[in-house]
Amino acid sequence: MKSPLVAALLLALALPAGAALAAPPAAPAAAPASLAAESPADAQFRAIYEKEWAWREAGGGEASEDGDGPANATRMPDVGAAAQQGRLKVWDDVLAQLDKVDPKALSAENRINYAIYRDQVFNLAAEVRLRAYEMPFNADSSFWSNLSFMARREMKTAQDYRNYIARLNDVPRYFDQQTENMRAGLKRGFSVPRAVLDGREVSIATVSELKDPTQSPLYAPFKKLPASIPAAEQAQLQEQARQAIGGSVVPAFAKLRTFFVSEYVPQARTTLAAEAMPGGKAYYKQQIHEYTTLDLTPQQIHEIGLKEVARIQAEMNGIIQQVEFKGSFAEFLTFLRTDPQFYAKTPDELLHRAAWISKRVDGVIGKYMTLPRARFTIVPVPPDIAPFWTAGRGGMGTYWLNTYNLPARPLYNLPALTLHESDPGHALQGALAAEQGEQPAFRRNNYISAYGEGWGLYCEKLGVEMGIYETPYEDFGRLTYEMWRAARLVIDTGVHHKGWTREQALSYLRDHTALSEHEVTTEVDRYISWPGQALSYKLGEIAIVRLRAQAEQELGDRFDVKAFHDAVLSQGSVPLPVLEEQIQAFIAQRKAAAS
Repeated sequence: MKSPLVAALLLALALPAGAALAAPPAAPAAAPASLAAESPADAQFRAIYEKEWAWREAGGGEASEDGDGPANATRMPDVGAAAQQGRLKVWDDVLAQLDKVDPKALSAENRINYAIYRDQVFNLAAEVRLRAYEMPFNADSSFWSNLSFMARREMKTAQDYRNYIARLNDVPRYFDQQTENMRAGLKRGFSVPRAVLDGREVSIATVSELKDPTQSPLYAPFKKLPASIPAAEQAQLQEQARQAIGGSVVPAFAKLRTFFVSEYVPQARTTLAAEAMPGGKAYYKQQIHEYTTLDLTPQQIHEIGLKEVARIQAEMNGIIQQVEFKGSFAEFLTFLRTDPQFYAKTPDELLHRAAWISKRVDGVIGKYMTLPRARFTIVPVPPDIAPFWTAGRGGMGTYWLNTYNLPARPLYNLPALTLHESDPGHALQGALAAEQGEQPAFRRNNYISAYGEGWGLYCEKLGVEMGIYETPYEDFGRLTYEMWRAARLVIDTGVHHKGWTREQALSYLRDHTALSEHEVTTEVDRYISWPGQALSYKLGEIAIVRLRAQAEQELGDRFDVKAFHDAVLSQGSVPLPVLEEQIQAFIAQRKAAAS
């Protein structure tokens, strides 16, 4: 049976049916019932998720994205094979317990929670079951580079800093476990493809060759310690941090670099497709499910991508006519990639332009959605990871802007990038999700790519209504970004299902977008080494755009864009089938109120 969302996607794009629900149907949200009024089923469900979440938060579950553990942890996570299988046992047991809960007996609110939580645990278990931990990095992100984000965690007391130093001293053990996992992956042919590994050791070498520990981003928290810590203790903490970085972290990076260059790269697989690996078809199917929350087939996704590419191309052609450019589409792309008027001359110029765009958004955003209390800052991407990172990335509190290689960072793309990564995109959505105090912690502290990235891409389009794009070139940049996400559907499935070569993928992205050659290369390598993740953006955005169009049509003059956005954002981060159910309920409630 198809979910309503999958059915709508396939119908809208004239594709064959056949996708299944990613989560059980969710009913409209209701006010939380007091614990005293809980039904036995609600109490049973709450006991399951509270116990598992407490275990996960205490460090029993998977490590966070930055490789760090709980705030009071004195060691890095245990990522060894035995610990991974221990986690799988817990999650399989949780799934078995959830199967004994009748979703129909739950409150309306808990039916939503159940759908979200079960899929969350299912994905965690599947990742371990498929031994995805044996490939703990890709061309975009890695466990060693993500350590730099560990230093951004708030620390207030001397004990906080001592815990952090203890974790730094535990990096060698953590790296050794990751290395053993990667060796196991190599042995069974489960690795990042060799074709995208050239130059990736640079981010390791940056640390392994460090002479002065105080120049490491990991030392940054010690440059200005809280005044509440006595001066003598501050000096002691600073010395201990220097010793930890110089004596533990740097040697661990040097050892990792030797392994990476002498073992990993020479033994990495020569194929590209995820489906070409042992168990690859099951792995790619699960990656699609995890990142899209839908059970579409690779072929269905490929067809959606081709149709979106054709639609966006027509809009791009319209802008070329508008600016009266005389030449072919390829010549227009060359003009955009090479004319100096479109590029910042200094990193500060790029940062300042992004800040100006974000302040212009501040001037109108209140008309479109309820704002969170939290704000965000704009900072450059750390230099050790910048060469292989995307143009920018955002989340609650921070918008990282990549100032590396300025000729690859066109200003005409900056409005779309800023809308996506800061407000009203990731920074705003993440802040609002954190403020949903009535929701269980497993929802507030979870990020579902199809929802979050779909919202980010939708915000790029919303910028047209908000008046953020000031020139046809900036609007073309918006379309380039939308084309980029549509092309991902074609490229990701082309590589991992249809057997495309790297050059085919590069040519497709190069020929359809105004992305710089640097970005074309880093992005394609990201898709090759990170199957499925790139699919979440466009599929999520298609769902939100379609739901808004339905709300506008059915509510007519009673449609309120701010109320619609609040309905989407109040969900936190949810699978697309859950969002579908919730917005259908929102439309029905609005119609009932009007009548």
